[in-house]
Amino acid sequence: MNVSAEPVFLRPNAIIEPLVDRFYAWLHVVSPATAAMNLAKAQIPLLESYPRDGVAGPSRGAEVEALLDSIRTDRADMLALAGAITEADDLIRRSATGFELTHLYPKLPPALHGLAEPAYDTGNQASLRLREPLLYASRYYDARRQSVQVSLDTGAARPSILDTPRLSRPDALDLHVPFTHPGIDALFAARIAPTTTDRLREVLGLDDVGTARLRRLLTDAPRLSPDRHIEKGGRIRYFGHACLVIQSAGTTIVTDPFISAGDGHDDRYTLADLPDRIDLVLITHGHPDHLVLETLLPLRTRIGAVVVPRSSRGNLCDPSIGLFLRALGFEVLEVDDFDEVPIPGGGVVATPFLGEHGDLDIRAKSTFVVRIADATVYVGAESSGADPVAYRYVRDRIGQIDLAFLGMECEGAPLDRLYHGLLTRPVSAPMSESRTLSRATAAQAMAIMTELGADEGYIYAMGRESWQSHVMAAPDADDTFQLKQIEEFLGWCSGNGITAERLAGRREWRW
Repeated sequence: MNVSAEPVFLRPNAIIEPLVDRFYAWLHVVSPATAAMNLAKAQIPLLESYPRDGVAGPSRGAEVEALLDSIRTDRADMLALAGAITEADDLIRRSATGFELTHLYPKLPPALHGLAEPAYDTGNQASLRLREPLLYASRYYDARRQSVQVSLDTGAARPSILDTPRLSRPDALDLHVPFTHPGIDALFAARIAPTTTDRLREVLGLDDVGTARLRRLLTDAPRLSPDRHIEKGGRIRYFGHACLVIQSAGTTIVTDPFISAGDGHDDRYTLADLPDRIDLVLITHGHPDHLVLETLLPLRTRIGAVVVPRSSRGNLCDPSIGLFLRALGFEVLEVDDFDEVPIPGGGVVATPFLGEHGDLDIRAKSTFVVRIADATVYVGAESSGADPVAYRYVRDRIGQIDLAFLGMECEGAPLDRLYHGLLTRPVSAPMSESRTLSRATAAQAMAIMTELGADEGYIYAMGRESWQSHVMAAPDADDTFQLKQIEEFLGWCSGNGITAERLAGRREWRW
């Protein structure tokens, strides 16, 4: 018998790393304007430092140099776009004095002609507005820059997504295909449905070497949890970080999917525990620990729609999550505060999200309230309690909350960590340190719970799960300020008759 024609399944611990120019892909590395800025101001300087610092090692230095040369040659358009954005920002800052702006259009760099406009806000401050849908239709969005690297999760630590390009490895299958390639869907559909090696070889366009690497990713039987579906009532499972799987008998909702692909772990739920069909995915914001392509792309054929907050459309630091996901082949529903998406017997309501973005004008962020199986669940992500009255409006609109899930990483990364490449004017180190990507303090979390009237409150593990270390930079010590803040919050809950807990690994609620 032809072994290549026998039924096979994808191993449960197979992982995919989506790449753009060999860097781990997330919103700011794919959306055209932010991708150009990060390429010019973050990724190229990083690659330039590798040979000098020896980071890549003597055996990989030539590969890094080759990658750097190819980016400078093949991505000249992207680098020109980054220069044009910075130049236009400076032009507007110098020339917009409160009078009409029409005369500035011919002075904009040619790379931006048709793609941008200068505009005032009502405070008479001028800025550059980008036409993001046109950027996706322009030469600046080039899917040929995309590829994926597929390998098996061995449990070993993975390098940081922000600081380390993914070079080729003998234990990984490199697929030089765009993220929308049907071969990606065919490969990951094999988690739950059989395929053959011959079919995958054909759809992925593999040679003999690639096929040999593919075979390492395959097995003769699926490994799926028998209790991944429920027949009655409701269930919530905590999959780590901000990921919840909220189920009724007929509906599955997943929040901010960031899920381990590990196999045989008792300390966590994994991709094997997901239901076969996911009706809605809720994305709270575009940071790489919440909008995670390595989890989303393998699930694309199983997701009905992704619900995302609407961006400001045109602000450099606020790229559209909707445009991003549509370009990658997802069905998308964009929502504003208090928009509702109906589900059988309930609904999902978008609610305000405060803070967490270093005081930048970012509007593509939302919390959610899920009404399902006679329960009301607040998905708070990393919204802060800086203005507790906002949550009073939520309660007035929604009613009392049964369970609230909050983030309390109140010592977040400085502004520069994620946004350095987008800042057309650098901020000082003290400014960056003061404008952290922080969540609720104890006092703010208490205020949120009080305003929502929630009966139960649960704090996300905030990246302390081991399988997320390549994305998260969790503190090492157990006596950090934020952990003390969580203990203070839990003590307050106990004294006020509120069930509360700090989550880690896995947790389940049934009703």
